[in-house]
Amino acid sequence: MMNYQSMALLIIISLIALAAYFFVKKMRSGQPVKNQELAESYEKLLNEHVHFYQKLSDTGKVRFQTMIQDFLQYVRIEGVGIEVTVLDRVLVAASGVIPIFGFPDWKYKNLTNVILYPDTFDKEFQFDGENRNIMGMVGSGNMNGQMLLSRAALVKGFSISSGAGNTAIHEFVHLLDKADGATDGIPESLMAHEYAVPWLKMMHSEMHRIEKGNSDINPYALTDEAEFLAVTAEYFFEKPEELQHKHPELYQQLSQIFGQSPDHPDHYRC
Repeated sequence: MMNYQSMALLIIISLIALAAYFFVKKMRSGQPVKNQELAESYEKLLNEHVHFYQKLSDTGKVRFQTMIQDFLQYVRIEGVGIEVTVLDRVLVAASGVIPIFGFPDWKYKNLTNVILYPDTFDKEFQFDGENRNIMGMVGSGNMNGQMLLSRAALVKGFSISSGAGNTAIHEFVHLLDKADGATDGIPESLMAHEYAVPWLKMMHSEMHRIEKGNSDINPYALTDEAEFLAVTAEYFFEKPEELQHKHPELYQQLSQIFGQSPDHPDHYRC
């Protein structure tokens, strides 16, 4: 007759074997397949919608996909009045990855949530009514760590008709600027200290040309230095060849700041 110790040992072995069986079954037919399908879905959507990604080499595309998946691990994307789609997630993540593509280890430590609204919203975060003119913003105070985006603006930023504008990239550049503690147009977390003064001089010089009507840069850049950085960064990533042709010195400065040359997207800082 089997004693109590032998019976207990047999029960434990049986439970371990049962657990191992279900674990192996899940690994063979569950989550890994789902993750693979999701990765393939991301790749398809990036190829269809993100011009920056389309221009990358195969090696660059793998790196971009890895950064997308990493971003989505630590940033939560939520919808207000809408259901968040896979395309929404891919476009938000791409907007965040593009400015940091030259810094593969960068994490947005000042971001936890991206909140998508169906369209523009007002200062009270309402998306109905007459005073809806905000397409995106980085939260502060009680909203610190959150970004609010219009889905309509997000999608338009990756469309052919977007020109040199991309609202989501604009807001992520604000986050990069803010990472050193001050949203002032000088992202000290990214740029070497010796580049700060030349960058300021160039910034104010170009702002003067915008005021005189001698620049094709969006006049919203005149708001302040932080908006100048965000607006010119949109231009830099959306129309790099055009910016380099029309504003070669500005292009060079932005290339140093972001550690990459988007007219040759695989030329990034390692």
